[in-house]
Amino acid sequence: MTAAADATGTDGNDEEMVVNDRTCIVSRQTFDPQELIRFVAGPDGQVVPDLKRQLPGRGCWVKAERALVEQAVKRKLFARALKRDAKAGPELAALVEQLLVKDLAGMMNLARKASQFISGAMKVDNAVRTGEAIAVFHAADAAPDGVRKIDQARKAWRLGTDAEEEIPSFRLFTTAEMDELMGQNAFIHAAALAGQAGEGVVKRATMLETYRHGGPSGADGGAGRSDT
Repeated sequence: MTAAADATGTDGNDEEMVVNDRTCIVSRQTFDPQELIRFVAGPDGQVVPDLKRQLPGRGCWVKAERALVEQAVKRKLFARALKRDAKAGPELAALVEQLLVKDLAGMMNLARKASQFISGAMKVDNAVRTGEAIAVFHAADAAPDGVRKIDQARKAWRLGTDAEEEIPSFRLFTTAEMDELMGQNAFIHAAALAGQAGEGVVKRATMLETYRHGGPSGADGGAGRSDT
């Protein structure tokens, strides 16, 4: 898709784009496409999210934050940006989150098959201490003691390597939510390992965390959040 094929803002001025960037129709700021969500209008005029950026037709972009998607709906910005009678209801923001969740769960399963996503407290602790882990994941309702032990491993790794930041940690789903999402692949503690699939997990986890809360939670990457 060429730059001219996508809407860049509420007035569709393509000259406002910079190379490889897109303009959020709400904030009017330019971002790398990896930080935004593309939307298109379906044949019936209903606005749909295009996470893979592959759907045909004119598209528009919103920074991947739920509050901004809600604003775009409330201010009727999609119709203006897409230059048609596009319909977007209040359920759109929830639909985006559902798709982000599904995308992350699918990548976790793919990374597991590629041996780049492991689970189990002892395996995770070892992966952190040896520097194999690029991110850790806990169930939102995981026992504090188990989380604390892995946090200690993260801090020890940082001190031992003089790294500027600890290995990021995410708490995105309860155990019940993971059981529904991942079945037998559900976990209490897990880690993503280096590699294309493992990095894909971290990328999607970061986007989901940003979408829910308006930005990653620093080094803890959502640690302690259980409002999922």
